[in-house]
Amino acid sequence: MASPTQPKVILFDIGGVCVISPFQSILDYELGRGIPPGWINYSISKTAPSGFWHRLEMGLIPMDAAFFAGFNRDLHDAARWKAFYQAQQAKNPSLPKEVPPVPDVDGEWLFFDMMASARAPDPWMFPALKKLRESGKYIVAALSNTVIFPPDHEYSQTDFFDDSLRSLFDVFVSSAHVGLRKPDPKIYQLALQKADEFAKSNADSERGKQGNWASGVKAEEIVFLDDIGENLKAAKQAGFQTIKVPLGRAYEAVEKLEQVTGLSLAGDHPKIPIKPNFNVTKAKI
Repeated sequence: MASPTQPKVILFDIGGVCVISPFQSILDYELGRGIPPGWINYSISKTAPSGFWHRLEMGLIPMDAAFFAGFNRDLHDAARWKAFYQAQQAKNPSLPKEVPPVPDVDGEWLFFDMMASARAPDPWMFPALKKLRESGKYIVAALSNTVIFPPDHEYSQTDFFDDSLRSLFDVFVSSAHVGLRKPDPKIYQLALQKADEFAKSNADSERGKQGNWASGVKAEEIVFLDDIGENLKAAKQAGFQTIKVPLGRAYEAVEKLEQVTGLSLAGDHPKIPIKPNFNVTKAKI
């Protein structure tokens, strides 16, 4: 079997990779409220491509009251809940046969809890990202499904790309700014295009000379890290190499990244999985 192509680009997702996963917040919410785990993610995924969540991530609608009202409607669709519950029954015949009412989810509270948790750097991947950047051996890029906060929100920034995390990347492809979101094949082609343009325009730099950037970037010269299976599947179809980042165990992906790059990237954070928080309840909101 041929060995993988030596990469020129390490391409990162942000949420759930470089920062704490918003899916951890969803899981904690479900467990704390007695909601079957997986329902919220199922509901969001099944509204693609025209659900309110997806349109927000493509920058097609603003983050306003109309968005949250629509997002809440998406989370309370009775037909979608019935399909999810019946799928769970097929896996667990002990569940009651009668479909219970749609779980009550406070979409706006959950959304901002997800956004708040996703501002904290991942304790394993973030140090690895900084070390990778300091090595100067690779084009460090990001491909992320993002949202744009209203100008008056505390998370809003005048320049989206100018902060301590985003400034670490040579290339940053943001879904809300380009009108595409993963796993649309077009956004992977855009990421490849942007990485190729960066390589060629910086070919005469010291990094460029050492990395042979003058020849540009081919799809197989990109290693993409993401925490969502369908995003990784689409990346593989685009020709990228991929690394899965498990929820609460990003250190496993760091170890694989070390194998790919030959660099020592791990920090000193203990390799202990992040466990779900069963105590998140609406009473704490």
